[in-house]
Amino acid sequence: MAHHQAHPYHMTNPSPWPLTAAIAALLLTSGIAVWFHYKITSLIVLGLILMLMSAYQWWRDIIREGTFQGFHTPPVQQGLRYGMILFITSEVLFFLGFFWAFYHSSLAPTPELGAVWPPAGITPLDPFEVPLLNTAVLLASGVTVTWAHHSILEGNRKEAIQALSATILLGFYFTLLQAMEYFEAPFSIADSVYGSSFFVATGFHGLHVIIGTIFLAVCLLRQTQYHLTTNHHFGFEAAAWYWHFVDMVWLFLYISIYWWGS
Repeated sequence: MAHHQAHPYHMTNPSPWPLTAAIAALLLTSGIAVWFHYKITSLIVLGLILMLMSAYQWWRDIIREGTFQGFHTPPVQQGLRYGMILFITSEVLFFLGFFWAFYHSSLAPTPELGAVWPPAGITPLDPFEVPLLNTAVLLASGVTVTWAHHSILEGNRKEAIQALSATILLGFYFTLLQAMEYFEAPFSIADSVYGSSFFVATGFHGLHVIIGTIFLAVCLLRQTQYHLTTNHHFGFEAAAWYWHFVDMVWLFLYISIYWWGS
């Protein structure tokens, strides 16, 4: 007998992927610690492989449920929107802690820092060189992701693919520039609270850029497979919200740490 569902909500089937992803996260974090202390990479590689496998299969299941089985009804999509809003709110608070630490140290530098900011002996990066270029790159990517959104809403598939491709390329370019900046920086994470707050805040932002780029790359793949329609594309909306959040965090980082903090 066929089962008739009398409600519009999606009751998910048991899934192993949250468990495998949690194990992968444990292996990654412990693997990074082992790498730092003993230069052994086997644990971190194992964690990365398990994380990638879990992500691929989890995304595959969600795409199947939402695109092909029709489980992502309007009430389900509304719940997903609330979930993404709460997630981005938690990310805002995550970065707020880094900004709090930076301003706590910079507004009243202690005698150990020479009572000046930047601390004595620190040569800060010029905010009008690579950091300004990176700001322009991320602002341009915000324009292209908005172009992609409007193209999807208008059913213009070709322009949506072009705009998404441009956004992903800009994300890669930003990451490349930041890696170059780290390589050439005249201070390290061990150079007082300035070095630690700079590298932790900008490093976590860079990680978010990489995650957002992967998020958008999955959306591009789905767009080429005709998954995204004018009225059913929340996966892309979530990626676009996340990307705009990453843009906003960078603007605060640029103004606070690169420009004012130097």
